[in-house]
Amino acid sequence: MKEFLKNKWFKFSLAALTYLLMTIWIGNFWLVLGLPILFDVYISKKVHWAFWKKRGVKKQGFIVEWVDALIFAVVAATLIRMFFIEAYTIPTSSMEKSMLVGDYLFVSKLSYGPKVPNTPLSFPFAHHTMPGTQSTKSYSELIQWPYHRLAGFGEVERNDVVVFNFPAGDTIWVGHENPDYHSYIRRYGQEFKADDMSKGRLLQSDEAYKNMARKFMKQRYDIRSRPVDKRENYIKRCVGLPGDTLISKDGQLFVNGKAQAAIEDMQYNYIVKTDGSSINPRKLDELGIALADRGKRGSSEYEMPLTQEKVEALKKLNNIVSITRVLYPVGMYEEVFPFNRDYSWNRDNFGPLVLPKKGVTVSLDKKTLPLYERVIRAYEGNELAVKSDGIYINGKLANSYTFKMDYYWMMGDNRHMSADSRYWGYVPEDHIVGKASFVWLSLDKDKSFLSKIRWNRILKGIE
Repeated sequence: MKEFLKNKWFKFSLAALTYLLMTIWIGNFWLVLGLPILFDVYISKKVHWAFWKKRGVKKQGFIVEWVDALIFAVVAATLIRMFFIEAYTIPTSSMEKSMLVGDYLFVSKLSYGPKVPNTPLSFPFAHHTMPGTQSTKSYSELIQWPYHRLAGFGEVERNDVVVFNFPAGDTIWVGHENPDYHSYIRRYGQEFKADDMSKGRLLQSDEAYKNMARKFMKQRYDIRSRPVDKRENYIKRCVGLPGDTLISKDGQLFVNGKAQAAIEDMQYNYIVKTDGSSINPRKLDELGIALADRGKRGSSEYEMPLTQEKVEALKKLNNIVSITRVLYPVGMYEEVFPFNRDYSWNRDNFGPLVLPKKGVTVSLDKKTLPLYERVIRAYEGNELAVKSDGIYINGKLANSYTFKMDYYWMMGDNRHMSADSRYWGYVPEDHIVGKASFVWLSLDKDKSFLSKIRWNRILKGIE
């Protein structure tokens, strides 16, 4: 049996079968042309593929064996990371308390099917920037592949915790990526418009002011673009699927007319008033309220993100006078999607909003265009122009548009402290990376040494 397993024909057959199965999975049958290489590696051995080894020598030196093991490890780890599972860290509080800052988790690529990389030429284990640098690209755009997703176990389901490429990260101001570039464009555009108004100049269109802002930023800052697979990874909960109708009333989300199912650890911001004394820090530690979340406003008032359970616990303290949830009322305009004064939306009250779905056609006019402008132009690659006689797509007058992809709506469980779809819109299907599976390690940045480890979260599944 041992001799059979060492047989070169057995090894070749096993490698060829695995390679063919991968080819079928990937769906690119040009890869079949790689079979002759496998045949030469295992059978004919005409080409010395392992050039770092001495040919015909059975016992290799220590360095050669080390290089051999390193190459195998890098290739294996890269394939696993690309097609099967990838590690991810929670950097912000946007998903608290469902997930905590300092959680290290694994993301399953197989849940929805792994994406074939848009930029296959890249440095191993680096995302978009070379290790030890702040702006050096870790990838080459010499080869760029179109969006293609391999078969997976299923599709994105409502309330899944999903990792995706940041949609608004297509263009960046290097070193100033939060808020995103498009937020800066809107801000500078508004400043240029306000300057013209204050000086009595003739006002221009909002698009003209945005173009002024783009030119202004390009002249002064390092502005770059990123392909889809090299944009920042974000993690949020998928609350809306393609075709869903969403509306939020006083922070309660309704999907297709039904209230969103309760999420146990969802947080909102609350104003906590005391009798003038401070809340005992040890009590806040016990409740798991991070130091960064203890926003004190004067001597007797705090603003803190809290779950309903923590609200009830704080009410039991003797020095608490009142706890009131922060609410952005109906009609109060906030700079949220679709960033248009015709929509008086804010983080607590927005909608109704119908999510774009592949193959569905919507009517276009100046009222509906802000809802779909970025989809048409940025995500689906069309030329779009608004003229006096109507809307033009790729040079043709258009009063409707049919979507080419599915789109999702992502929100953080920390509802008042999450930069999510409310602030940049839909997440296209080609940006979906995978499903958050389980936490393998969790470290509390406010603690030290072994007390940093949150033992109760290790190997915890994500819901």
